[in-house]
Amino acid sequence: MSHFFLNKRLIILLISIIILVSLIGFSLKDKENITRPEQFVKDVVGFGQSLISIPAQGVANFFGNIHDLQNTYTENKKLKARLEGLATLEKEISDLKRDNEELRNVLNKTENLRDYDAIQATVISRAPDRWFEKITINKGSKSGVKTNMAVTTAKGLVGKVVSTSPMTATVELLSSDNKKNRVAAEIQGDEDVFGLIDGYDKEKKMLIMKDIVIDQEIKKGQNVVTSGLGGVFPKTLDIGKVKEVEVDRFGLTQIAYIEPSADFYGFEHVLVIVRTMDTIEETTKEGE
Repeated sequence: MSHFFLNKRLIILLISIIILVSLIGFSLKDKENITRPEQFVKDVVGFGQSLISIPAQGVANFFGNIHDLQNTYTENKKLKARLEGLATLEKEISDLKRDNEELRNVLNKTENLRDYDAIQATVISRAPDRWFEKITINKGSKSGVKTNMAVTTAKGLVGKVVSTSPMTATVELLSSDNKKNRVAAEIQGDEDVFGLIDGYDKEKKMLIMKDIVIDQEIKKGQNVVTSGLGGVFPKTLDIGKVKEVEVDRFGLTQIAYIEPSADFYGFEHVLVIVRTMDTIEETTKEGE
């Protein structure tokens, strides 16, 4: 009798397991049609999830955008700093190239002076309100610079020394308004024509050469150099070229407008011209 009940229990247990497995399998299958209660529960749960997920997603996106903006701002700052650094570097390179070119030209000019010695100097100051009048250079009496010495750039004559200190010197430019700043000059040609550089026309940006004999022929484009007369400027320093010629208001002499070879506005390196004759005289005095 006990065996019968035991077998009966085993049979019931097996049947229950079979039914449970069947129900599990049935529940795991995708249903095309679900009951209304299931639909209701599913809709309620889905609506609740949407109410929660939309704001949560918005908040997540908001903070994500802020993070992206911070990253973009940081990257932009870095890029801007790099660009500013590049701009500074490009300017430094440009200045160095200009300095090197100007110095090379100055050195070449020194070799061509032949009968003159030259003291290389650099412009250290220039007053904004007197930009076209005077400059200060970094060589003075200790370097052999004296008043009335001619000063040139690699392109041509720019002025003369008017005062010195042991370490610096002041140079008056040919473009100044000083009427006493005259240069004895000559126009080169088949017959040399002499006159004086006596003034600067700021509107035309040309030097004015006066006291030219009325009957001498002058052509546009002729070279103008220092004549060496007067004892201040040595001979054959480049001044410029003839651009225009006219008769003075009295009809007695001619006036020539000279386009200067040198640029009076922008230069940094100059040569102070020491005449060989002056050097010889100094050597003679020292020997005595």
